[in-house]
This record gives sequence, C-alpha cells and structure tokens, in this order.
Amino acid sequence: MACDIVAKKRGVSSLLPHHHLPLLLLLLLSFLFVTKFTLVSGLNYTKYRQVSSLRLERIQKHLAKINKPAVMTIESPDGDIIDCVHKRKQPALDHPLLKNHKIQRVPSEMPKVKTLKQDEARESMGNVGAVKGAWQMWHGNGTRCPKGTVPIRRSSLHDVLRAKSLFDFGKKQRRFTPTRRTDAPDVVSGNGHEHAIAYTGTSQEVFGAKATINVWDPSIQVVNEFSLSQIWVLSGSFDGSDLNSIEAGWQVSPELYGDSRPRLFTYWTADSYQATGCYNLLCAGFVQTNSRIAIGAAISPISLYAANQYDITILIWKDPKLGNWWMGFGDNTLVGYWPAELFTHLADHATMVEWGGEVVNSRANGQHTSTQMGSGHFAEEGFGKSSYFRNLEIVDADNSLSSVHDISTLAENTNCYNIKSSYNNEWGTYFYYGGPGNNPRCP
Repeated sequence: MACDIVAKKRGVSSLLPHHHLPLLLLLLLSFLFVTKFTLVSGLNYTKYRQVSSLRLERIQKHLAKINKPAVMTIESPDGDIIDCVHKRKQPALDHPLLKNHKIQRVPSEMPKVKTLKQDEARESMGNVGAVKGAWQMWHGNGTRCPKGTVPIRRSSLHDVLRAKSLFDFGKKQRRFTPTRRTDAPDVVSGNGHEHAIAYTGTSQEVFGAKATINVWDPSIQVVNEFSLSQIWVLSGSFDGSDLNSIEAGWQVSPELYGDSRPRLFTYWTADSYQATGCYNLLCAGFVQTNSRIAIGAAISPISLYAANQYDITILIWKDPKLGNWWMGFGDNTLVGYWPAELFTHLADHATMVEWGGEVVNSRANGQHTSTQMGSGHFAEEGFGKSSYFRNLEIVDADNSLSSVHDISTLAENTNCYNIKSSYNNEWGTYFYYGGPGNNPRCP
C-alpha cells in the first residue's frame, strides 16, 4: 500500500516546481507514518481505520505470539486458514501457571453416561425433519491435521483491527451488573447483553454439564453485536470480581471472525471477564488435545426453518483425579481441557450451570437491535422453527450424568426473546428459546 502511495507521489512530483519538493517529501512521510486499512466483512460493512506504525507493530507482535509455527496449513472452503501446530507448541502453554504443565492426554475417567441413540433423539411433537449431527466446514476438502498436532484457526491483522483495542481482542465485555436480583442469577443487561436461559440453583455442588443444541445462523444487525448459544459452568461471586466461568457452544460474531457463520467456541475467565481468559485459543489457557476439531471454525451443515435440524452436543466436566475441566464435542469426542491451575473457585467445583442464548443489544439508532437469538423465532413455534437445547444433564460428585429436573428460566424481555421449558422421555429436560429482537412488541 505504501508503495502505491510512493508511485502516485512520484508521478505528481514531476509536475511540481523543484522548490515544492521539500513540502512533497513532508507529505509523503506523513502518509508513511499513518496507514489506512479498508475492512470489509461478510456483512458488507466498510470501516476505515487509521493505524499508527507503533500500533501496527504491537499487533504484529501479538499475532506472532498466538499464531504458532505450523507443521501443515489447511485452507478451509470458507476462507479460514487452519494451522496444524505441534501440541507442545500451542498457545496454552505460554501461560505462566502452566510453564511446567504436562499435557493430560485423556481424562482419568469419563462421566457415566446414559445417552439416546442419534436416530431416536427427535421431538415427538414434530415431524419436520430428522435431527442430525453437525460437523465443521474446514473438513470439506478431506485434509486433516497429522497426529501429534492440533488445528488452530489463524488470526489475521483484520481480526484484531475489528476489536476496540488489542486488549479487547478475543475478550467478552464484563457480563454482570452491580444490581442483584434475588430471584435469578445476575446475568441481566450488563453492557446491553440480553439472555434467554435455563439455570440450576446455587445451593448444590456441580462437577459438569451437558446438552445438545441445534445450530442456526441468526442475522446480526451491527458488527459489534453477537448471538450465541452456550453452556455456562460457574462458581464464585456474581456481583464481585472473582467469578469463575467456563463456557462452550456456538456463536455468530462478525467482530471476532469477520463473517456471519455459526462457529464452535469456548471461553473462560477467573475474574468476572476483567483481565483473565478469552475466546478459543486467542490467549494462553485452554489445552487442546484433539487433531480433528478446530475451535473457532465454522459449523456445517446448519438447521433450516421447517427442514432438517442439525445439532451439536457439548459436555463439560471436571476430571475426578487431576481436577482439569474437560470438554467433549459430539459423540464423546474429546477436544481438550481447561487446567485446574487457571481457576480459584472452579478449582474445587461449580455452584451453578446455565444453558441458553445471549445477544448484545447496542440499541443502534435508539431502537432495540434486530439481531436474532437462535433461529430468530420465538419459543412457542416449536420444533423445526425455534431453537432448542435438549437432554440437559449435570455431573454430580460421583462423576455421573443425571437429567436436570429442577431448573428455572429467565428472559429479560420476552417481547424480544423468550424461553419455554418442558420434559419428555426422549429429550429429557429441554427448552425452546430465541426471538427476532426488534419487532412491533419490541421497539
């Protein structure tokens, strides 16, 4: 880009008198000091950013830190670059608490599971289409990372520039507000975040959670909003600075990924989203062990309205011997784990689990956002039209999975997004949730 500017300036200089050349050189230096980037995302927005050479240098240094040297590189059909990185070179081990960490290859014990067969897990109240498992788009060309490596989605300069700052890149905004409700977990309206969730009580000790979630591609109104569907495993103070949270599910985030595709994601924090933790592998922390699952990669195929439904199963549980929090994806495929050393309260156990959807409502133009949650349709539309979480389970102190029966639900504004829970023999405890956001009842 700088070369283009130089070429244009040289062409102009031939038309100027020689006594104007010092002024021309000064203008040229100012152009070289400030670089202008045009960013275009999958949502067809254009944003101009002036980036100083010092900031650019800091960003490139950060990218060099998180984009580890690859044994092999795979180009996904959706444009992602997947680097196959040796498992001992992955970002997690840069964490100061994990300097001498020995990677745990497999958990000491899987939770005792009672699962339904895939072809049996369909809603008896609907006959729209079969429920099928979703996979990842980068698998499309048939290439896989070799044994001993882990697939990591490469971060780009534009990924960082879409964030508010280098510090904010890969991080959630603080989720909780000082105001505490007595009848619900304090997840309400922090920084414009809105939810439709089911949750357990805070009086029990929990060692994990599981659910199956169908995947959609909700529309996002503005680039700094997102829509996600996830499991939260929580412990600590909801109105303080010591909340520990482990999270996993799918999300659409144009700011983070530069497009509107639903992607598998993880998150963790040990201090209420202030300084610790991040999405995916964008900071040191989560240890990946799987060579076939790329965290942050697009999920494919996805559910369609009144047609086939595609879902993913997420399992999070605490290893009963070493204390690390493992993540399973799909049919008990091990993805990796959050080391116990990262946490304070979660080093022991969780006190609450939440399942459900979350969006950011930035209230552009003073109106409620039209960013959709889930499928963009309300819970009462049911199977094939609304989003669902099914087979909600928790892991107890004996490392056994059991269906959740005693849950509560919360939606801040049911005119925008809502939730309805139920139970049957095939889906166990389940709920439909979501909504369109802005509509005549949600101005």
